[in-house]
Amino acid sequence: MALSRIWTAFIIIALLVAAGRFVFQPGQQNLFGSLVTGKNSDTVAVRTVDSAAIPATVLSQFSNQKVAVWGKEKIYKTEGTTYRAYRLLPANGIFETTKDAVNLCIGLIGIMALFMGFMSIAERAGGIRFLSRIIGPFFSKIFPEVPKNHPSMGHMVMNFSANLMGLDNAATPFGIKAMESLQEINPDKDRASNAQLMFLCLHASGLTLIPTIIIADRVALKSAHPTDIFIPCMIATFVATIAAMLIVAFRQRIRIFQPVILFWVLGISTVIAALIYYIKSLDAQGVQLFSTSLSNGIILLIFLLIVLGGMYKKINIFDAFIDGAKGGFETAVRIIPYLVGLLVAISLLRNSGAFEFVLDGIKNLFVLLNGDTRIVDSLPTALIKPLSGSGARAIMIDTMNAHGPDSFAGNLASVFRGSSDTTFYIIAVYFGAVGIKNTRYAVTTMLLADLAGIITAIAMAYIFFA
Repeated sequence: MALSRIWTAFIIIALLVAAGRFVFQPGQQNLFGSLVTGKNSDTVAVRTVDSAAIPATVLSQFSNQKVAVWGKEKIYKTEGTTYRAYRLLPANGIFETTKDAVNLCIGLIGIMALFMGFMSIAERAGGIRFLSRIIGPFFSKIFPEVPKNHPSMGHMVMNFSANLMGLDNAATPFGIKAMESLQEINPDKDRASNAQLMFLCLHASGLTLIPTIIIADRVALKSAHPTDIFIPCMIATFVATIAAMLIVAFRQRIRIFQPVILFWVLGISTVIAALIYYIKSLDAQGVQLFSTSLSNGIILLIFLLIVLGGMYKKINIFDAFIDGAKGGFETAVRIIPYLVGLLVAISLLRNSGAFEFVLDGIKNLFVLLNGDTRIVDSLPTALIKPLSGSGARAIMIDTMNAHGPDSFAGNLASVFRGSSDTTFYIIAVYFGAVGIKNTRYAVTTMLLADLAGIITAIAMAYIFFA
């Protein structure tokens, strides 16, 4: 029900904001068209200082201008009139967004088929149950409703491991398989179970050891210190993960301060600290080489161990792969309606200008309270990340271009991008895969965990970059 209310609110707010802009702001004649049939491009919004009508000839002059995103306006004077131009976050209209949703799912089909095929081999060979026995003592405490050594525990281990290594392509199939396993023991098939909520909230907190893609973007933008955001990103995501676990544990009345839970949390913290110590000794090229080799090596190692396990158990490996791959195809297709619905709502919210009003209000509040407006320059990345991973990347790059890749705003935007995950995309894909309609408190918990990551990111930015 929570997701239904949020989805409805997104659409209503977007349409009300769009109607208000169309009526009260000049130069918005094409607004409704961009909402419905617009295509992804650098959209430039133009204002006059005195709100006078803007001639079409003037609008055309700004059509290809590269100006900073939101609030970082460039001032132009033409024929005695002053105009302010700024680039809005690019987003497709709802028609193009439906195509994007289908293309995303089509792109998932191959990956889903591949990894679910190997997952099927691992299940028949007993590898998933082996992982379940290893992690069982810890997971039995935070997933008390899941039977001992249930296969879902092994699936969740695979998902968390892939997420930690930044293996997004592997994490999604493993995570969907975990949700399907948990759905088998869910007494109410339309309502998220406690175990599904705990798993998905932990997954959505986005704990990643090495933010490889963010570092690569910073290298491309010629940052002098591209790996400086590594430790702040890791700390921010770790805090978000702990926050998610604590919130869900409180809602489900799980005693979190048990020796087994504390042992595992401290153990993971020690591993992370050791990795931080090692990564700090590498330069930017070394970090990228290490993370790429580690990530790709883990995928190949998983494939090798699964095949060897299948051979040891003398199962028909290829038949098992085909059976699992068929399930991956069906799951990818089943996600489409959920993804279309959420992406269309997000598209309307972005194209309507609702984000612009929110950010203007936040910036004015910071000015009123004599706060640091550099945070507001970076804030769009944090606000868009739960809605769109590609949008957050575009905003981060735009912020670094506007302020410099090693500026406070550029560094903070990078940490923002690495401090949370694409909450609404995850909800659409994972709950859609198992047909869950009542997501209970999943959305609020994920957003609170995102908020914890954002607050920590700001604190880390002042510690490391101020």
